[in-house]
Amino acid sequence: MEIVIIGSGNVAAVLGRKFKAAGHNILQVISRNASAASALAYEWDTESANYISLINKMADVYIIAVSDDAIDTIVSDLRLPGKVVAHTAASVSKEVLKNVTAHYGVFYPLQSLRQEMTALPEIPLFFDGNDEIAKNKLETLAYSISPAQVTAADDQQRLKLHVAAVIVSNFTNHLFTLAEDYCRKEGLDFKQLLPLIEETTSRIKDISPGQAQTGPAIRHDKETLQKHIDLLKDHPQLKNIYLLLTESIQQVK
Repeated sequence: MEIVIIGSGNVAAVLGRKFKAAGHNILQVISRNASAASALAYEWDTESANYISLINKMADVYIIAVSDDAIDTIVSDLRLPGKVVAHTAASVSKEVLKNVTAHYGVFYPLQSLRQEMTALPEIPLFFDGNDEIAKNKLETLAYSISPAQVTAADDQQRLKLHVAAVIVSNFTNHLFTLAEDYCRKEGLDFKQLLPLIEETTSRIKDISPGQAQTGPAIRHDKETLQKHIDLLKDHPQLKNIYLLLTESIQQVK
């Protein structure tokens, strides 16, 4: 397919690389960040532009890969009658594109993407479209870069998925951050915990997280729990989270 990508951040960069690897042609990269757009255009042997008014109108699909709060600004000046246009946001309705074209939808990658990734990650893709033309085009594009992990999902389903994604990714990473800070202040090496982190995430590929739960909270080990709480007296933020999560674990049936 011929593709135009609007955006030059993490999602735009990784999706663009996946599109190129799958044999698609990226006609153009558009971004207000001129240097970032130029760098991606050079990487993909294509052209870049800094204004929507300069958009190439010969593509099959237009992917808007910008932050959620930037989508309204982009689409306010975008008109592509007859073209398939999709944004990549989980929490934004496809209807934000209704004035852009008659064929619009969403192309949502459920993965934490970083522009500097050295290897192309596996990306579960969720697509939606307002009509069969948009749905078929976006589904075909999704299968071309992620053949085993493509699912149709409407606005409400994607929003629910996004909540779960924030919990397992953003919240978990915040706990890693707090643990790293605790280790630094207590003279410990956070990297010694990495094998445990890897084992914990690996384990839930085979059994449910509930079945994999271990530790003093699930055992109702009051003596150990109290020792931990006492140790955390000088770390009030971490202590509060420890108490909250302990109570939550013990309430799970």
